[in-house]
Amino acid sequence: MEYVHAAILLHSVKQPVNEETVKKVLAAAGAQVDEARVKALVSALEGVNIDEAIKGAAIPAVAAPSAAPAAGAPAKPEAKKEEKVEEEKKEEEALAGLGALFG
Repeated sequence: MEYVHAAILLHSVKQPVNEETVKKVLAAAGAQVDEARVKALVSALEGVNIDEAIKGAAIPAVAAPSAAPAAGAPAKPEAKKEEKVEEEKKEEEALAGLGALFG
């Protein structure tokens, strides 16, 4: 993971992402540098638009504190209905499984 972090750091400060610069960043961070991993990273990133890759990365959205429901706020009625349906479905499946035991 530190190899990818080094590449992102270099890219963010507008430095070239090549073997030499990645090695320098890793060494400065005190990481053990594996030449093969550095070469693999640099060759994998060749021709990749890092900005587009970062934009397309699956990063979970963090809700703003103001968007969170107040403590003790009642759940939406639809959510309660969905939960009840799911619970009933699970109970039916469990009973069907028990019925198979007794043939």
